[in-house]
Amino acid sequence: DRSDEHVLIERIDLVCEVNNTDHHTLQNGVDSLIVRRGQPFTITLHLQPGTHFQNGDNINFIAQTGPIPSVEAQTKAKFSLSRFISRSSWSATAETSDSTVSLTVCSHPNAPIGVYKLILDQGEGVGLGEFVLLFNPWCKQDSVYLASEAEREEYVLSQDGLIYRGIPKRITVLPWTFGQFEPGILDICLQILDESPNYISDAALDCSERRNPVYVTRVLSAMINSLGDKGVLVGNWSDDHEDGVKPTVWKDSCSILQQWSNDGCRAVRYGQCWVFAAVACTVSRALGIPCRVVTNYGSARDSNGDLVMERFYNEFDENIANDSIWNFHVWVENWMTRPDLALGYEGWQASDPTPQHRSEGVFCCGPAPVRAIKEGELTFKYDIPFVYAEVNADVVEYIKLRDGRVFKMGGSTTEVGKSISTKAVGRDEREDITHNYKYPEGREPFIHSWLRI
Repeated sequence: DRSDEHVLIERIDLVCEVNNTDHHTLQNGVDSLIVRRGQPFTITLHLQPGTHFQNGDNINFIAQTGPIPSVEAQTKAKFSLSRFISRSSWSATAETSDSTVSLTVCSHPNAPIGVYKLILDQGEGVGLGEFVLLFNPWCKQDSVYLASEAEREEYVLSQDGLIYRGIPKRITVLPWTFGQFEPGILDICLQILDESPNYISDAALDCSERRNPVYVTRVLSAMINSLGDKGVLVGNWSDDHEDGVKPTVWKDSCSILQQWSNDGCRAVRYGQCWVFAAVACTVSRALGIPCRVVTNYGSARDSNGDLVMERFYNEFDENIANDSIWNFHVWVENWMTRPDLALGYEGWQASDPTPQHRSEGVFCCGPAPVRAIKEGELTFKYDIPFVYAEVNADVVEYIKLRDGRVFKMGGSTTEVGKSISTKAVGRDEREDITHNYKYPEGREPFIHSWLRI
């Protein structure tokens, strides 16, 4: 190749401030280019004198992510200069004036998220710079598309929120700073994905799967807790917190995430359900997945999967069973489509990073379509029986005598799943979303679900 056929570049301006503003990532700062899927961004190439760059030229680009980029895995995209930007595939257009080129690039709306290299491919590759690609709730083709601007403001861009605790008759409010745009937090969120067992065992496949918010949400629900992996938080429900921070002391996610990263990914001590959920919310919003924190009052923990909370008492009125009902339990919901399921199960998906039970061998839970929980569709992915029981289990009480005989004493169909709460959109008030999870009388889907066990 003769050198005069090559585009010789003097310097590159990623125009971070303009692009990050367009892509709703300006709160991350202007030190790096952070863009969203399926939406164009423009960088400026300053050419060396005498170099030409024509729109009709056969000029090729590569965008790639992960340690083993490949076209088959969709972690490597090859595309040429075209006359128009396509929003349904990787594409590029150029406008030239004198010695500068305005290069506009648009990613595929289903591209894997993560850190990308953009390369000018002319025999040997010329690096044009790095950018971070995030999910895009503003893009109709993106699987996390959310139509309401007010909801995008609340569930993606808002860095502060309210978490509900207490009991239904006396609901208490904990203000929380999510801080998803604080300096360095996005890098830590991507680091969480890179520390997951999925990435460590097959990095190429894991990076490819990062195009799917269902997959990413499930990985996060495992990685926010530290059971079985290098996750962020250790749970502690005892009164002994001497070697760590008492869960009630935390007021923000950033100090937890920073401590985890600074300590070489050693789990932070300690969290309980609302802390796990708050950190999951921060990471979800940072990556561009709409997310909200949800509290369930009278939350059943069904240890054997029969959708019934069995309370066994001995003759001294002591509870002797594993099943328990928590005053409240906190998880998150993430907004996305579910192309892996039947139509109608898109929208809010419940995901629980508190380590309570193993799902496919891993301490994680979800994403479970909230509508499927309401309808008692127990066979749908993921973990619907577990969440269904949390909000809809019947309570049956037995007495077990010393001679082994068992007598049923009574029970309740209304003790579990009350005042399910989240922060309202755009205002500091509680929104009751119990109706999303269960029918008022709570009976039909229970019968329905029994038929499916």
